[in-house]
Amino acid sequence: MATESPESTLADEVSPEITPSTEVADATKVSRPQLVIAILGALSVSHLLNDVMQSLLPAVYPLLKENYSLSFFQVGLITFTFHVTASLLQPLVGMVTDRRPWPYSLVVGMGFTLVGLNLLALAGSFESILIAAAMVGIGSSVFHPEASRVARLASGGRYGFAQSLFQVGGNAGSAIGPLLAAFVVAPWGQPSIAWFSIGAIAALMILGYVGRWYQRHLNDLKANPRKVRIEQTSTLTPGRVYGAVGVLLMLVFSKYIYLVSLSSYYTFYLMDKFDVPVQSAQLYLFIFLGAVAVGTLGGGPVGDRLGFKTVIWFSILGVLPFTLILPYANLFGTVVLTVPIGLILASAFSAIIVYAQELLPSKVGMIAGMFFGFAFGIAGIGAAVLGWLADQTSIEYVYHVCSFLPLVGLLTALLPNLESRG
Repeated sequence: MATESPESTLADEVSPEITPSTEVADATKVSRPQLVIAILGALSVSHLLNDVMQSLLPAVYPLLKENYSLSFFQVGLITFTFHVTASLLQPLVGMVTDRRPWPYSLVVGMGFTLVGLNLLALAGSFESILIAAAMVGIGSSVFHPEASRVARLASGGRYGFAQSLFQVGGNAGSAIGPLLAAFVVAPWGQPSIAWFSIGAIAALMILGYVGRWYQRHLNDLKANPRKVRIEQTSTLTPGRVYGAVGVLLMLVFSKYIYLVSLSSYYTFYLMDKFDVPVQSAQLYLFIFLGAVAVGTLGGGPVGDRLGFKTVIWFSILGVLPFTLILPYANLFGTVVLTVPIGLILASAFSAIIVYAQELLPSKVGMIAGMFFGFAFGIAGIGAAVLGWLADQTSIEYVYHVCSFLPLVGLLTALLPNLESRG
């Protein structure tokens, strides 16, 4: 008989530190979920380490392009391989673990990332680079939906805050990756990527601690199945729910196509249009990705207080004036404009994830896997298409086209109003 996920019957789980004696003492009242900051911090740090390693891949694109004489389309295929590998497996991982929680799956996922990182350091051909990218993608497909689930379990009901804290670690790692590539990989070459295995090993140790907490948490729920009994159901019709999920996926589409235009091709854009050297271009990419990291931290807590639909409105459509101006700016203006673009656009994803989980509260893992997976997949496809477009036209033309993507944010008007859980 399949083990039922805690999310399918329990709205808000409690920390395993609550003892049976406390259960007896408070048997007449519903236990309040506890905010477990240590677990959220561990998840954020491990997310940082995970995404530092993942961000090395696009950060070393100029090096790989030169060493192996790659076209922009081949560069896009590397991103496509990584993102599609991650996107195809993430919803499946979420659905499986909704039914059968696997506390140490995070450790396994990080193991794949470690293997992929070392393969990238040793790769001697375009094909071997693609295999390395696929291994890193598999690691990501396990890490993100499960880590998002554990963050919700440890949130104490502050779902937006927990998702933002978890995701800010990843965005900080994505920002640090290009900086490390500029000062480590650029001067020492492709084999130096293997040095970052130290970060993967550290992440394995941290995730082992998280896995033990998660295992104790599950054991506690099995020992005290009636500790919390709050059913989570949506008041919306199924058609309305799935329609809202479709709108959210369209918003993720616009957000991640634009983000991948910067994360994958921003360095080439700066080098081509302004003749900046590789290291300077990577530093400018770090500024943008740093703004993304800061913006991520704000979206969830604001959503807890003001409602996640409000945050979605602002974060998608509010970035439009800056994206429209960017293709016409000089070097200084371009660097300055990427800061508000990163800050505003990054606040969307935490709000979208939590809003979607409120729509389908019994399928937390599947929703996390679906949205993380869709984000990775659409970014991968977008990278390949934008690379092809750059080959056919110019890298500058790509940014003229992408500047209109935030107009998709108008679809937010179709989302139902949900009460804030703050």
